[in-house]
Amino acid sequence: MTMTPAAAPPGPNPVLSLAGIARHGFLGQTGRMWREHGDTFELRLGIGSLVMAIHPDDVREVSLTQRRSFDKRRSYDGARKYLVGDGLVASTGELWRRQRKLMAPLFTPRGIQHYAQTFLEDAHRLEERWDGLAASGEVVEMGAEMMELTASIIVRTMFGTAAAADIGRLKQHVETMIRYTTRRMGPHLPDWVPTPAGRAYRVARDEVHGYLEGIIAQRQAVPTPDVTVPTGSPHVPDLLDRLMAARDDEGRPMSAKLLRDESITVFFAGHETTARTLAATWAALAANPEVAARLHAELDDVLGDRPPTVEDLRRLPYTLQVIKEVLRLYPAAPFYVRDAVGPARVGGYEVAEGTPVMLSPYYTHRHPDFWEDPERFDPDRFTPAAEAARHPQAYHPFATGERVCIGNHFALLESHLLLAVLARRFAPALVGGPPRWAMEGVLVPVGGLPMRVLARH
Repeated sequence: MTMTPAAAPPGPNPVLSLAGIARHGFLGQTGRMWREHGDTFELRLGIGSLVMAIHPDDVREVSLTQRRSFDKRRSYDGARKYLVGDGLVASTGELWRRQRKLMAPLFTPRGIQHYAQTFLEDAHRLEERWDGLAASGEVVEMGAEMMELTASIIVRTMFGTAAAADIGRLKQHVETMIRYTTRRMGPHLPDWVPTPAGRAYRVARDEVHGYLEGIIAQRQAVPTPDVTVPTGSPHVPDLLDRLMAARDDEGRPMSAKLLRDESITVFFAGHETTARTLAATWAALAANPEVAARLHAELDDVLGDRPPTVEDLRRLPYTLQVIKEVLRLYPAAPFYVRDAVGPARVGGYEVAEGTPVMLSPYYTHRHPDFWEDPERFDPDRFTPAAEAARHPQAYHPFATGERVCIGNHFALLESHLLLAVLARRFAPALVGGPPRWAMEGVLVPVGGLPMRVLARH
């Protein structure tokens, strides 16, 4: 017997929804609604509403089974307008398919191995800084420490020998653009109203666009470099070299605007999220000393007194399991949206065309039907046997389906290698109690992550 879907999912009226968000924050309120209304519910926000889908089966429906019924439409207009333009994160349709096909070879596990040396160089520079911090006992903001590290890595990976001053300037400006874009997702004044935030955004945008367009114009003025990497070659072409050399099925390169938009996208997607993952990793290790002890034992056993190489990573499985467990409990993107492009069904409910459907790694990763004692930090959830036995969509920190994050292999390799380098020698300690988490576009620790860097050896 076929069941007719209910007309609309349950949920409180807009007044209660907005009051709950004001009191508990978006992250806290959605958790409360999940516990009250179940895996599929409607969040009504005044003039608009969205459907929240938590169950892994619904994640699969939206991302795979009914993928032609969902896309990144109106919900991504702000990101397109203020941040990434036609970059891969927000593009749609034929443009997205063309760009994904062009860029996919650059981000395969083999393709990103070439950049491991950059990861190591920046990690060793941070080791030197942390030697001083460990000696002085100075308290640092761990989020800022990791932001500086990943910003340098992504700029050097993208543009090769970028100057330190350029890296710092580009990081600051892109973060201004990200903050402004995040604010535009909520109630806001029209763009034509002069505000300090609007002026700062326009300065940052013009500086970033000008910098990138200048680099692209310089490179377009010279012959395209050879982007193959012969075995043993000391030269590794940067990502911009490889983007400029890419050709579609008709032999066409990317336009200068697309090269600019994809460069911003790579910086945005490859910098902030990885930094937040690494910062959360240090907090999780500090709060779970038994996990930290096991991680340190693995590093000591495999590496001894020498720093790791990329070849060592296959012998450091628990180190990677720690990263994956951090991504489970503290995914940098706790929510992401897909817009219904036609009538669809989610969780047994009808979803009208144009309805945003929000998926939540943060809460799917805490679903008690798929995760035993879900709030406990336990890297053994990611042994090969445990991963094989789990619902494929119970874990989706990088999204899932055809729009899975193209940089997922890059992020995992970078995080795995950086943690191995730094945890071999240091064990940062929390200053104050365990952090509380909130959603501000991305997952953030309320009040930051003040920590003291302690030397292990």
